[in-house]
Amino acid sequence: VNFSNLYVDNVKDENVKVGAVGGLYTKIPVSKGLSIQPEILYNMKGAQVNYNSLFGSGKYRYNFNYIEIPVSLVINVAKKFNVLAGGYSAFLTSAKVKDVDANGNINGVTTLNKDNFESFDYGLVGGLGFDIENTNIGLRYSYGLKNIGKDGSLSGNLLRDAKNSVISLTIGFAL
Repeated sequence: VNFSNLYVDNVKDENVKVGAVGGLYTKIPVSKGLSIQPEILYNMKGAQVNYNSLFGSGKYRYNFNYIEIPVSLVINVAKKFNVLAGGYSAFLTSAKVKDVDANGNINGVTTLNKDNFESFDYGLVGGLGFDIENTNIGLRYSYGLKNIGKDGSLSGNLLRDAKNSVISLTIGFAL
C-alpha cells in the first residue's frame, strides 16, 4: 500500500492519497550480507487537493500510475533485518483526477492528457525490511527528484513544480 503526496519546495501540506503498489523483485547476492535488489513495480501515486468555491467544497484526487524500476543495495544488518538504499526510474502510464464533494459523492473522473506531464520520473529510495522465512515485510520512502508537470497546459502548470513523495508498506514473497 502507498501513502503518496506531491511536494513543492517550501509548501507544507497533509494531502496524502492512498494507492496500491505491486510487482516482482529479486535479490542478487554480492557478498555475505550484501545484495542488489532490482524490482519492477506498478505504482499508484498522486495526492489530494482540497477546494472551496462558490459552487461547493471537496477534494480533487490526482492519480498518477507508473511502471517503476527501483534498484537498491540491500544490507543485512541482522539475521532477519535489512536496510536498503538506491534509486528508481518510473514511466507514467496514466493520469486522472477525481472530483469528490464534501459528502463523499464523486462528481466526475477526468482522464488527463499524459502529454501535460513528464513521462519519466526518477528519484531516491530508502527503507527497512524484515524477513520471516520466505516473506519480507518492508517499509520504504521514495523521494522524487523530477518535477512531474509540464508548462503549456492548465493541469501541467498547476503541478509544474510538484514532485512525487511516497511511503510504501509492502509484503513480498520469495518463490
